[in-house]
Amino acid sequence: MAHMTAGVEYGLHCLLWLASSPGTPLSNRDLADFQGISPSFLAKIFPKLEKAGIVSASEGIKGGYLLAKQPGNITVLEVVDAIEGRKPLFDCQEIRGRCAVYRERPPSWATKGVCAIHAVMLRAEKAMRDSLGSETLADIAGDLSRKAPPEFSDEVRKWLADRTKGRTRSGAIEDGALS
Repeated sequence: MAHMTAGVEYGLHCLLWLASSPGTPLSNRDLADFQGISPSFLAKIFPKLEKAGIVSASEGIKGGYLLAKQPGNITVLEVVDAIEGRKPLFDCQEIRGRCAVYRERPPSWATKGVCAIHAVMLRAEKAMRDSLGSETLADIAGDLSRKAPPEFSDEVRKWLADRTKGRTRSGAIEDGALS
């Protein structure tokens, strides 16, 4: 979990919109257009979310993605790990054994056990993973609903519904069922 990319942020936003449209599959293309990003960018994220069991895909003209679990059962940590993979926060290079004073022969006390710096980073990673694991998609959705005026949610649902209704057989064939 070194550096979280924009993919995590966009993935979480997409999942929020899926949570606000239960039972209505949303296409990769509609979600990308809604956020002003390339559909090919999201096309790299959604298979990872699907593989992790966070979303499921449906094909066809009205196909797209749905949440595979309830928003309260999807942690931010699951999303991060699905999109980024489980990477360590810190990659210890064992610098402690390279001190010039050791003349290429570090004493055993210098390299015994976990490096003190690495230990700090391991604790930091654990705290971050614990924090991300304690927050769910439902928590974020609740924060958003308290912040945004009610008409915003109505506008989002209308925009997404209009896009879904506007899909045609020729559009689905041109763009792909999940595009």
